[in-house]
Amino acid sequence: MLGPMTSTVPASQADATEAAALARRFPPGFVFGAASSAYQIEGAADEDGRGKSIWDTFSHTPGRTREGETGDVACDHYHRWQDDIALMRELGIGSYRFSMSWSRVLPDGIGAVNQPGLDFYDHLVDGLLAAGITPLPTLYHWDLPQALYDRGGWTSPEAPAWFAEYAGVMATRLGDRVPRWLTLNEPQVFAFAGHAYGRHAPGMEDWPTALRVADGALRGHAAAAEQIRAIVAGAEIGIALNLNRVEPATNSAEDAEAADRHHAIHQRWFADPLFGRPYPEVAVRAQREAGHLPEGLVVDGQAVIGPTLDFVGLNYYTREVIAADRESEFGLRMAPAPDVQRTTMGWEVNPGGLLKVLDWLHRDYAPREIAITECGAAFPEPSLLADAELVDDPERTRFLADHVAVAAQAIDEGIPLTGFYAWSLLDNYEWAEGYAQRFGIVHVDYPTQRRIVKRSGRLYQAVARAHRSAGS
Repeated sequence: MLGPMTSTVPASQADATEAAALARRFPPGFVFGAASSAYQIEGAADEDGRGKSIWDTFSHTPGRTREGETGDVACDHYHRWQDDIALMRELGIGSYRFSMSWSRVLPDGIGAVNQPGLDFYDHLVDGLLAAGITPLPTLYHWDLPQALYDRGGWTSPEAPAWFAEYAGVMATRLGDRVPRWLTLNEPQVFAFAGHAYGRHAPGMEDWPTALRVADGALRGHAAAAEQIRAIVAGAEIGIALNLNRVEPATNSAEDAEAADRHHAIHQRWFADPLFGRPYPEVAVRAQREAGHLPEGLVVDGQAVIGPTLDFVGLNYYTREVIAADRESEFGLRMAPAPDVQRTTMGWEVNPGGLLKVLDWLHRDYAPREIAITECGAAFPEPSLLADAELVDDPERTRFLADHVAVAAQAIDEGIPLTGFYAWSLLDNYEWAEGYAQRFGIVHVDYPTQRRIVKRSGRLYQAVARAHRSAGS
């Protein structure tokens, strides 16, 4: 196995000083982690009995991804996981959030277990624990087994039972060492970007189907949570929601109503049911007026599922500015603010929005605990020198420091925030964007798979180590 080929280059003195000051603002027990997902890093797409997922199919369909790029190899984490754990240990990562490939464990989605696939995650968990790193597994990060999609996917009435079966397999194997679980990552994205907007797998553009997928996924979350709790004593169950800050473009009543409608359609549609509420009426009305509501969807004020969460995972990236527009779908459109810093994804850099989202979650839903399960940015990076020991990424370094500082402020204001997971540990396959967008705090040279820690990674290392050395 190849070594991670990292250096021991320290953070700059200025970064180290800032890191120490940041670390002092967090209470004992706060977790500094890093995150990834299976299809984005594992590779080994056709090895050891893994079945195909919808992302295998989508990425191999001409025209769907940048330059036809796929996750077939990605970061080759399937073969390099031991080196990647050593890298995490060097960086002082306290917890690693990763996802399992459903089709690696259950090639057909249900039925016979693929033992080598299950063994991979068993060994990964043992390796993390041996390195003093707490595993935080996510059951589903968008890569539905193709075999289940062919049977209706998340729109099937059987989908919650399928997901519960898979959750049971994983909980039975890992639950003696893993008490804390995330069920779904960003159901809004895989439901809407995948089935209404066509940008992600499976590439559909049909709102009624997207709403049925969302409903099936929420019910699947509840079924998986119940299954895990039946197997793992004291299990703690969460879900990772992408919740960007939504604000109106102006102070007009029309823009305020449009922003509220957008927020309800894309965020509260998922958050409300997770806390035992019905789908939000403003979003139901908008979907009904657009002719999108599918037959049989329960939208008459009844709760979709009961309260299921021990903690909420928040994935935060940007601010969305909304203006009223009668000619556009749902009577609204994006109205990006001019003259603001943006990432290479085109997303506005807005650290203050993180605090506003945390405050909204805390005020409106009062979860027992919140963890920032993703926060990161893609920025241009300098050309890599062959003998490079550090990749200088000042924009990402500043982004990370500013958002960590906001997390500390949230704690000061009484929000029950317990962790921050940088997205992402490694540069990786960024879905339809292929390999062009780099989010990692560790650079990956894809032709050689060499890992080189970035300046942002060294800053994060300094924060994590200072926090730990303070007796946390």
